[in-house]
Amino acid sequence: MALNVVVLVGGVGGAKLAFGLARILPPEHLTIIVNTADDFWLYGLRICPDLDTILYTLSGLVDRTNGWGVGGDTTIALDALRRYGEETWFRLGDQDIATHLLRTGWLRDGERLTTIVARLSAALGVRQTILPMTDDPVATMVTTAEYGEIGFQTYFVRYRWQPVVTGLRFEGIERAAMTPEVQAALERADIILLGPSNPWLSIDPILAVPGLRALLIARPVPRVAVTPIVGGRALKGPAAKLMVELGYEPSPEAVVRHYGEAINGFVYDRSDGFLSLPLAHVAAFETIMKFDNDKIYLAQTVLEWIKSWVSLQV
Repeated sequence: MALNVVVLVGGVGGAKLAFGLARILPPEHLTIIVNTADDFWLYGLRICPDLDTILYTLSGLVDRTNGWGVGGDTTIALDALRRYGEETWFRLGDQDIATHLLRTGWLRDGERLTTIVARLSAALGVRQTILPMTDDPVATMVTTAEYGEIGFQTYFVRYRWQPVVTGLRFEGIERAAMTPEVQAALERADIILLGPSNPWLSIDPILAVPGLRALLIARPVPRVAVTPIVGGRALKGPAAKLMVELGYEPSPEAVVRHYGEAINGFVYDRSDGFLSLPLAHVAAFETIMKFDNDKIYLAQTVLEWIKSWVSLQV
C-alpha cells in the first residue's frame, strides 16, 4: 500500500527531489506544496517562479541546463521589450509567457491560484497534485546593506543575490490563509518532507502561513528535512551566503536547529561524515542530484529509510 507523501519545496533543489518522488510514487499519493512568496508582477503579468519550475519539471518541459524555464525556449518578446528601452533583467521565454498570460487572465477573472495550478497541470499532463502554499499574495522582502529593502526577485535575479542581507520579512503573510487543499494534504499525509530548498527563502514562507507550522508539528508522522548544505556550501543559490550574513554557521546542524520542532528526522550528505544531531532519526546519504538517476535514488532511499521507522513513536 502506497503512503501519502507531502513535500514542501521551492527552487531547483526542491524540484529535483519532487521529480524523483514523482518517478517512484503513484501520482495520487504525491502532493507538492510550493512556496509562492517569490511571486511578483512584471509587465502586467503574474509570475510564479517556483510553481512554474515544479510544473515544467514534472511535465518534462524544463530547461535541463538551468533547472527552470522551458527547454529550448526563445526570447523574441524579451528582445522586443529591450528595443523599447526596457531593462530586461528577468528572463521571460516566449513559451513561458503563455503560462503567465493564462494565469494572469484567470486571476483577474477571480479564479483561485490553487484552481489555476490544477488547470495548468492537467493541460501539461501532470497527474501529481501541485498546491501553492496559499491563494493569497505574499512577497519576500529582503533588507540589504547596499539597497535597503528590495523585492526578492530584484535581490535574487537583478543583483544575482550578491547584496549583503541583514533581514527578511514576508509581506502579507499575516493576511494569508491556508487553503483547504493544503490543510487536507497535511492532515492525510503519512510522510512529510521538507525538500533541499533554501530554509530561509523557500521553506520559511510556507511554514509562516498562519496555522501551517502548528498543523505540521501536530502531525504524528515522520517529518523529514533534506539538507541544502553540503560541505559548508549550498549546492545552488545563496543559502550558505545568506546563513553567514544572518549570523548562522552554514552547516546541517544550523538547518536542524532552524527547523526546530517542525521536523523529527533529517537527511544530510554522507560527505559531511558523522554528525551528532538532536534528533532521533538521522541518516547520511548521497544527496547531490546531478542526473535523473540521482534524483530517483535519493527519493527512493529517503522513503525506504523512513519506512524502516515509520511505525515507531515519533
